[in-house]
Amino acid sequence: MAIKINTEPCDASLVVGQSHWWGFPDLPQDVDWPCNSDGDHLTFICQIRMEDIRHLDHLSELPDDGMLWFFADMDYFLGDDEARCEGMGEWSQDSFRVIYSCKCTTLCTHELYWESGEPAVLPPESVTFEETGETEYCHKLLGQPAMTEGWENENEGLLSLLQIEEEDRWHLRFFDCGMVNFMIPYEAMQQQDFSKVSVCLHSL
Repeated sequence: MAIKINTEPCDASLVVGQSHWWGFPDLPQDVDWPCNSDGDHLTFICQIRMEDIRHLDHLSELPDDGMLWFFADMDYFLGDDEARCEGMGEWSQDSFRVIYSCKCTTLCTHELYWESGEPAVLPPESVTFEETGETEYCHKLLGQPAMTEGWENENEGLLSLLQIEEEDRWHLRFFDCGMVNFMIPYEAMQQQDFSKVSVCLHSL
């Protein structure tokens, strides 16, 4: 089974230190907002508290405690034509980052603003979780990519840590009906080594 992620707009004050999508990340005090090799901040996608999904992780594939944060070069796919664009297939290593901390205490909210004073992020959304199929088309944790045609051998021995699907509400488009998967080797997952994550974009 995989874990479906449902999102809903919410007040930013309600998700500080909690699992949420978009908005500002609440990172450990000694961790900076990651950037790509051009020095641009990676788009903050979501943070997931392990205790919120522990009851759905029946194979105990994820850590029991702590928090996972996901960042990637997503601004182009959110409508910023001037942003750096990663293409089809596997993305460069500097274009994304997965951060894990075994503790959710002493977190610091990292804020980022445009010169106009507007937040340089999409408004935060609260998240809920439910069981779903291994290869469902949705935002999800664990399982396998929903889009596998033509690259079945590429994900052998890999688990989909996070799958992101296109979303009209966010104007999120991955070329033509595409989706992004954060992939991790099973062995690295067992060792909680998130430095081995790769990211792939596939489209119909």
